[in-house]
Amino acid sequence: MPTPPAPAFRHYRPRRALWDNKAVRAGTLALLLALCGLLILALVREQTGTAGFLVGLGLAVLPVPLLIAAFRWMDRVEPKPWRNLIFAFAWGACAATLVALLANSYATKWLMNTIDIAHREEASSFGATFVAPVVEESAKAAAVLLLYLYRRRDFNGIIDGVVVAGITATGFAFTENILYLGNAYASDQSFGASGFTTTAGTFFVRVLMSPFAHPLFTSMTGLGFGIAATLPAHRRVLRVFVPLTGLLTAMVLHAVWNGSASLPGLGFLIVYALFMVPVFGTLTWLTIWSRQNELRTIRAHLPEYQAAGWLTPPEPLALSSMRARAIARDVAKRANGPAAARTVAEYISFATSLAFLRQRAYAGRMTPDFQAREQELLHHLWQRKDVAQPALERASMSAVRPVMTPPVAGHGAGTPGMGWPGRPGPYGTGILPPQGPYGTADPGQRQ
Repeated sequence: MPTPPAPAFRHYRPRRALWDNKAVRAGTLALLLALCGLLILALVREQTGTAGFLVGLGLAVLPVPLLIAAFRWMDRVEPKPWRNLIFAFAWGACAATLVALLANSYATKWLMNTIDIAHREEASSFGATFVAPVVEESAKAAAVLLLYLYRRRDFNGIIDGVVVAGITATGFAFTENILYLGNAYASDQSFGASGFTTTAGTFFVRVLMSPFAHPLFTSMTGLGFGIAATLPAHRRVLRVFVPLTGLLTAMVLHAVWNGSASLPGLGFLIVYALFMVPVFGTLTWLTIWSRQNELRTIRAHLPEYQAAGWLTPPEPLALSSMRARAIARDVAKRANGPAAARTVAEYISFATSLAFLRQRAYAGRMTPDFQAREQELLHHLWQRKDVAQPALERASMSAVRPVMTPPVAGHGAGTPGMGWPGRPGPYGTGILPPQGPYGTADPGQRQ
């Protein structure tokens, strides 16, 4: 009698909760934002009327491309995925504005019914100064918090926080401007004003004079989260305190701005010139400095991969120069067409992520998937090196002056165990060379 075959051994895989599925989370979030968008659309149209809504929409959209382009310029060193920015904008334009519209309306009614305020204008002014900043900045901060928690791979420092917060606030200001401009147009029509007196004044103040107001406020929150992202994991209290401080600063700036609108005479212009403009200038300087610091990070950490054989000698300097990056893309495009330019851009992006991954490990912020992520990025570089490396070498000769970069304290050339192939480092093993003990030059094939 034949012996029955032994039952096949099956590895036990713990069942994952439904919410752990990325597709489920993304679909739920998209559905939530779509519902918020439909609700806010209906509420705004109800307040402004169809004509007012269309006029407000046409005028409110004008500063949006300029603001998004400005934030993308800030983020040129390590551009964030478009899906993150689309989420941030949609959250600001739909979810945050819906929360703010409902909460501010409820707060105004509560103030009129419970506090000794005789006129609706006084209640609105009080709410705009003390209630709206808390509600609106908290609603916008939720988008930054979600990306900070669930997209930490794309959240490395100050620039990332400011960009995400700024895009979120741009979406919020877009919807809010539709409401204000639509109401202004409806007011002009109902009172029979000649031309568009109220609409023109609202457009001048909100779109031409202060398009950066909401992005400036919320950037304080993003700044707090960006600083927290650079702190080591053991600084738990500070990593909570700094974002809360940024959020509080955003609320204060917002309150000062809203309160200045009720000041007599030239009070608004004085606050604008002596307070808001210097804050905006300081934030602009800080983001430019942070971008230069990101380039220095690339220059400091990529030589470890060049020493291990993954990069050619000119690449670390070329990748740390915005001009050399642009020249490399142009060289590839002229030689092999737009597809080659995209390949070079992808190579630059993966190499930049690799440098920041290494920097986080040295700063004590290494994640459990460090080695898997490193191998993934090296695999992507290896697939694109035949197109990208010649273009970067050509660009380095045209745009980069040879400089001697001093090694970062604790690692770099001549420091055993800190990035040299085959030697143990502070967080596991060092960088393996392309022809390593696995017998293959492609890290994507290693098991």
